[in-house]
Amino acid sequence: MGQIAFYTPEQFAKVLQVSVRTVYNWIKKGEVEAKRFGRVYRIPIRFGKEANVVDEFKLLELEDKKNLGWIQKELKKVRKEMWQK
Repeated sequence: MGQIAFYTPEQFAKVLQVSVRTVYNWIKKGEVEAKRFGRVYRIPIRFGKEANVVDEFKLLELEDKKNLGWIQKELKKVRKEMWQK
């Protein structure tokens, strides 16, 4: 199978960290290119790439993964301090 060529509005909203309603509003205003298939909308992945959405999301995800160890360590410290009180 090939790559997925479209985002659902829900997937696109998750990538941008906005509400699904916001994505639908952007579609209605023409700010986001979307194709309608029957009763559902699909947003071409190339639109996300043109807007650098996909690349930004991947960079943010990599940054989060780098910081994950530090965050877990800090959480352990805080939990330990809370239990000692």
